[in-house]
Amino acid sequence: MASQSGSRRQCPLSCQESAEKGLKAFLVWHQQTFRRTHDLEEIGRACTTIDIALGPITLEADALTDFAWRARYPGNPYTLEVGEVAAMLELVQRVLAEIESRLLLPPQP
Repeated sequence: MASQSGSRRQCPLSCQESAEKGLKAFLVWHQQTFRRTHDLEEIGRACTTIDIALGPITLEADALTDFAWRARYPGNPYTLEVGEVAAMLELVQRVLAEIESRLLLPPQP
């Protein structure tokens, strides 16, 4: 049981990092620079300047931003409920699927 609780504590940070890396990969693919940040709203805005159709999924992904610090630092424990884990994983899968579908195409000049 302790292992499951530990996994649920780690899940938010892992999901936030996965979404962040996927969105940043999109920017790199399009040779766009960005500042060092974990703010998915900011990163998402940069992505939508390239592809406006990413707007809805980047807005959803922004819900993960706080987990960049909430689960990382001592004194800020946050354990998801089992249903929250499933929803968070599903969101990250959708973010990454949207990005992957765009990276399979040649970059636009």
